[in-house]
Amino acid sequence: MDGAAGSADDMRIDERTVARQYETGGLLGSLRAALTAQGLAPDTISVDDLAPADEFHMGGRQATKEFHAQLGWQSGQRLLDVGCGIGGAARYVASRYGVDVTGLDLTAEFVETGNEVSRWVGLSDRVALRQGSALAPPFGDQAFDGAYMMHVGMNIADKPALFAGLARVLRPGGTFGVYDVMRAGDGAVPYPVPWAESGATCALASPADYEDALAAAGFEIAARRDRREFALEFFHRMRAAMAGADGPPPIGLHLILGANAALKVRHMIEALTEGVIAPVEMIAVRRA
Repeated sequence: MDGAAGSADDMRIDERTVARQYETGGLLGSLRAALTAQGLAPDTISVDDLAPADEFHMGGRQATKEFHAQLGWQSGQRLLDVGCGIGGAARYVASRYGVDVTGLDLTAEFVETGNEVSRWVGLSDRVALRQGSALAPPFGDQAFDGAYMMHVGMNIADKPALFAGLARVLRPGGTFGVYDVMRAGDGAVPYPVPWAESGATCALASPADYEDALAAAGFEIAARRDRREFALEFFHRMRAAMAGADGPPPIGLHLILGANAALKVRHMIEALTEGVIAPVEMIAVRRA
């Protein structure tokens, strides 16, 4: 989950605040310890072993599989993962589709950790994460064949500027996939949630706002899918699986979310259940 500062005072979220809220100060060490606790080691793990911790969005690896199955990636393409976190989705996409993925994220700890994990699983030649702002992508014009972002826009207020910058680095005809938490109805969001400690770093927008910003940036909407019911079912299964457990498994999102992980997830599920938010997929194509 990435974030960036907007271009106007009423569309501004401080990048440093967003980056700091995701820092743990010891994420790589926590991942190593979690592997040991689960009987695994860096030199023997697969891309799937860390999925419970490095798929930082509603639905986890299942959501990643179903989302990317629609995007038509072809072997040899160059893709941009916007707000890549520690690169779980990037590693899955690179290994599944034979593509090269560049990840971009504000949080340096995520980037450093993710690049090390890519070395662990032998994908450092296909996946490269880079620290930077999604509002000022540090790449040349038309550098990528496709791009995607997964639970990113909730930290970025200036979505027109975000999508304009991404349109610049995409080739004409390139696919851009969005899987974000969006505002679905009235009501307050209870903080903290996984993407925001407070309203100061939260920039929820409606699907219509996304579509307008994408169109203005030169994208044509090809598909849209509300994933609220999918997310509710995912959390129902997760709760059932944890009902008889003594605590979370060694490898999980609590490694990233920190000490108040359970509270963040509970607040998110409350907002989802009450119809305030919903995860939504959009597929857009960069016009010529």
